Amino acid sequence: MIEETYAVQTADGAMETFLVWPERERPTPAVFLLMDAPGVREELKDMARRLATSGYFVALPNLYYRAGNNPTFGPTALDENSPEWKRMRAIRTKMTIPPVMNDLNALFEFAKTREEVSDGPMGCHGYCMSGPYALAAAARFPDQIGAAASFYGTWLVNDAEESPHGTFSKTNAEVYIACAEHDELAPLPMVDELRTLFKQSQAPGEIEMYPNVHHGFAFPERWCYDKAAAERHWERLLNLYKRKL
Repeated sequence: MIEETYAVQTADGAMETFLVWPERERPTPAVFLLMDAPGVREELKDMARRLATSGYFVALPNLYYRAGNNPTFGPTALDENSPEWKRMRAIRTKMTIPPVMNDLNALFEFAKTREEVSDGPMGCHGYCMSGPYALAAAARFPDQIGAAASFYGTWLVNDAEESPHGTFSKTNAEVYIACAEHDELAPLPMVDELRTLFKQSQAPGEIEMYPNVHHGFAFPERWCYDKAAAERHWERLLNLYKRKL
C-alpha cells in the first residue's frame, strides 16, 4: 500500500486528508471515508487501509479543519464532559451539511487530478455524525456518487438543511443504511420513520438493522465493538462498492 497526507484546498482553507491506495492494479475507483465525531485517528486510518487493499483509492479528510490546524482528539473525547469532549463538541456542533458538501466537491475535483484514480462513479460512506453527510452527498452529487453508505448515522431524520430523509429521491446511487438496535442518536422510532420515507422515495438500496449491538459497533477500539457485526459491515460495504464502482 502507498500512503500520503495531502492538504486539499477548499474555499475555506487547507483540509488535511489521509490518502491510501494499492501499490499495484491502478488506476482504481475513488472512495471517501468520512470520520465520526472523535475525528481522524489511527483507528480510522487502519480502516482506510483495509478498504484500499480491496482495490480503492481511499481519502479520509479531516472535516474539522475550519477550526484551525486540522484538529484531532484523544481517546477521552468520548468521555462526556471531559476537556477533550467539550473541545470536540464545540467544533462538532457548528458543522452543517452544506459546507461539508463543499468540502466533498473539492475532494471530488482533487481526486480527478490523481493518476491513481480511474474514471467513473465514486463511493462515499460515513460513520456516526458523517452518516448524514455521505447520504446527503449522494443526493447533492447524483452524477458523481455511485454508492453511498451510512453506518449508525446520527439523526437521519431532522429539520437540518439537506437532511437525508428529505433528499433520497434525488440520488442515483445505491444507498445502504446500517442502524444499531441500541442507539440513542438514532432511536428505533426514528429508524421506523426513516424506513417509511426511504420506501416512499423509491431510492435504490436498503436499510438494515443490526440486532443486539450498540452505536459504534464497527470500531475495533471502541468498548462496544462487535466483531460479527463489524465484519458484516465490511461485507455489505465491499459488496456495495464492487457492484456500483
